[in-house]
Amino acid sequence: MNRYKVNVAFKPKGKMKEMQSTKEIVMSYIGALDQHQYETAARLIDDDVKIIGPAGEGFGGPKPFIQMMQKFPGKYDIKRTFVDGDEVSLLYDFVMEEVTVYMSSWYRVRNGKIVFIRTIFDPNAFDRPHEKR
Repeated sequence: MNRYKVNVAFKPKGKMKEMQSTKEIVMSYIGALDQHQYETAARLIDDDVKIIGPAGEGFGGPKPFIQMMQKFPGKYDIKRTFVDGDEVSLLYDFVMEEVTVYMSSWYRVRNGKIVFIRTIFDPNAFDRPHEKR
């Protein structure tokens, strides 16, 4: 759900350009997941990515993480986006067929790839179908 209009004639410079590129990479990743284009999403993640889940668990790179994401197909309903240099934070509802879970994710981008992802949510929410959290 995009509530913002983009001025395509605007040409950012310096740090502003870096922030736009960082946001574009993260939003392209989110868009790929929304469309269940998992290979596209994986290409936006660096091979040496550090991924931290809500219980502090990690993943051994993009492939196991994307394989896990395939088990939870859903859509991102973005509520807020924050950009600071090479980092983006999102507040969103992750909407699946039987449950909606409120989440927050923090991304770091370097050289056009996502190198860090940390996501926070209540994992128990997935055990309570048909409820909006």
